[in-house]
Amino acid sequence: MTHLQVGDTAPDFTAKDQNGNDVSLKDFAGKKVILYFYPKDDTPGCTKEACNFRDNYTDLKAKGFEILGVSADTEKKHQKFIDKYDLPFTLLADTEKEIINAYGVWGLKKFMGREYDGIHRETFVIDEEGKIEKVFTKVKTAAPTEQILAEYK
Repeated sequence: MTHLQVGDTAPDFTAKDQNGNDVSLKDFAGKKVILYFYPKDDTPGCTKEACNFRDNYTDLKAKGFEILGVSADTEKKHQKFIDKYDLPFTLLADTEKEIINAYGVWGLKKFMGREYDGIHRETFVIDEEGKIEKVFTKVKTAAPTEQILAEYK
């Protein structure tokens, strides 16, 4: 779905986190960032994905990764999702779909014979210089950490 490729400069952004604070990609200069896009807080697949990142958070941090989740949900919904599942990382509220569109993850989806526009579950690893290092377009909802770490042995 995305038009972004490995080696491209990651589109910069500023968005509100679950606490209403501004978070920008440039805040993470010098760090590797896992920027993952997901359709909706507290749905089965999105919960599996978030909990997998939670369960592997210490290992990911030890390998130098920061984690940012992005959906079109509000700050308030993100906070409830974080509280319910004890998520230790930042979720960004992109209600206007600015980041979602910049990364090219909004588009036609098909589910149970129905077509609709929505957020495609995709993950980008952004390097310390702000370049896209990896793009995962077929994310394994139950094992996104393993999928990423397999590329960083």
